[in-house]
Amino acid sequence: MKKAYIFPGQGSQFPGMAKELYENNDIAREMFEKANEILGFCITDIMFNGTAEDLKQTRVTQPAIFLHSVILAECLPDFKPDMVAGHSLGEFSALVAAGAMDFEEGLRLVEIRAQAMQKACEAAPGGMAAILALPAEQVEEICSVTNGIVVAANYNCDNQIVISGEKAAVEEACARMKEAGARRALPLAVGGAFHSPLMEPARAELAEGIAKATFRRPICPVYQNVTAKPSNDPQEIKDNLLSQLTSPVRWTQSVKNMIEDGAGHFIETGPGQVLQGLVSKIGGKEIITEGHQGL
Repeated sequence: MKKAYIFPGQGSQFPGMAKELYENNDIAREMFEKANEILGFCITDIMFNGTAEDLKQTRVTQPAIFLHSVILAECLPDFKPDMVAGHSLGEFSALVAAGAMDFEEGLRLVEIRAQAMQKACEAAPGGMAAILALPAEQVEEICSVTNGIVVAANYNCDNQIVISGEKAAVEEACARMKEAGARRALPLAVGGAFHSPLMEPARAELAEGIAKATFRRPICPVYQNVTAKPSNDPQEIKDNLLSQLTSPVRWTQSVKNMIEDGAGHFIETGPGQVLQGLVSKIGGKEIITEGHQGL
């Protein structure tokens, strides 16, 4: 049975995250201090002692989740993945954990991404909503006939798809989804329209950072959000990572492909437990899931 390590995205942060890891492991402490240097502010103070509100700032949230995930993977004594994947931001964690790029370079890219996304959100305010119990084809069809920009952004599991776009378009699409039989159409408390065309300015900004970064062949296949397929080719990984900002996160398809390729044991590495729940819904009872938030 193959082991798949999976890495969470934005929304899995919590006050006090990774504090025990920092206090109990010398390697972790060194990496966190290095991160404080790179970022130019003491992110560990916010992670360990900040409020939930403090952690919601995009410039903090994304590096904090990345750091918790990557440093934990580095410190796990038995980290030997057969394959890896990450949800949205988590793809950066997965790539660093699998050796496709260095820790410092990964952190810098996450910092660029977080700041670029924040700017894009301010320039074009948007929203997202979770649609429950409506087939993907229907969600896509309703988005395509709704006025304004709204798209399917996250295929989280068979019964949960997140849509993203202009606020008015998301609201109109939600009303249409309910009429079409969706059990829920739930607006999400997020700062913008992630994984939609509204993130194009952020994609352009991130392109420069990704072009300068050095990518290597990872130690195992990385299942990427954009294609849901495994890759170990550095150039392909770079291209997909850039496309990810304005493309949907194909998490359902990624997990199904990993299971088809032999994964039977999924280990969520980093804060939260969201991905374990999604994998269980996608893969059923035969699939083993567990999580690591500390050592």
